[in-house]
Amino acid sequence: MALALTMGDPAGIGGEIAAGAWSALRETGPAFVALADSGWLSRYGPVQVVAEADDARFADALPVLDVPLASPAQPGRPDTANAPATIASIERAVRLAQSGQVSGVVTNPISKAVLQSAGFAHPGHTEFLAELTGASGREVMMLASPLLRVVPVTIHLSLRAALDRLTTEGIVCVARATRAALVGDFGVAAPRLAVAGLNPHAGEQGRMGTEEATLIQPAIDRLRAEGCDVTGPWPPDTMFTDAARKRYDAAICMYHDQALIPLKTLDMSGGVNVTLGLPIVRTSPDHGTAFDIAGRGIADPSSLIAALRLAAEIATRRAST
Repeated sequence: MALALTMGDPAGIGGEIAAGAWSALRETGPAFVALADSGWLSRYGPVQVVAEADDARFADALPVLDVPLASPAQPGRPDTANAPATIASIERAVRLAQSGQVSGVVTNPISKAVLQSAGFAHPGHTEFLAELTGASGREVMMLASPLLRVVPVTIHLSLRAALDRLTTEGIVCVARATRAALVGDFGVAAPRLAVAGLNPHAGEQGRMGTEEATLIQPAIDRLRAEGCDVTGPWPPDTMFTDAARKRYDAAICMYHDQALIPLKTLDMSGGVNVTLGLPIVRTSPDHGTAFDIAGRGIADPSSLIAALRLAAEIATRRAST
């Protein structure tokens, strides 16, 4: 069964990396169908417009379920007139996954600023997908690569707001979801979690902050009481070294950049965004729209290829249980 690939912002690199991913995967799979404007996508490679997700030979051309744009897309020049098509592509992909017509959803990068200027009410993909699937409040963002898996407790918030929103309960819930996903989606039989501290040196025993003692350690204690193999709070500046990463299967981080900076530094091309807590499979490349290089023929499809492969692996694992 094919995966559904959304259009993303048509002024970005989504079309180029979609074509690049098709070229790399056309003989081996996993197969996917793009939900996009067929004329726009045909700029980047051969396409075949289909009526159903499985109506095509993937090796011949990239299958497309047509989602027309309101305005011609110009590389590097985002247009709010095309925001409804970007949103419609996501909504249709989710419906296909919910009905079992595709095995999962892979999302091309969107511009939150462009969508929000057109009335989009969500901080990002993750929260929108949770609403569409009835999982609001249970969504968890993981960034995964062969070198590292990281999960931020707070996501699309300013740093100041993230500190205000950080709670013991939030840490516990994210860790539980991570542990369940490692077992069910990644095949890790006995997951080991490492919990990051919030402050320099993990608070230095209260000398550089008390959140480790008041918020993070209580969460670790609760998780251990539930039988979870969890360590921490780890000093954030040392827990991502080669030696440290061998001691855990996923790192639970306190805020967005604490998680994403090490992942993207270590493996930008192989990193994949995975949304945990949804009833459908969803992955995404770990980069943005890259308006600055759109249309120049230099976009690297590696992260999208990794996202497609991981989505197919997770879907296969879920189907076998």
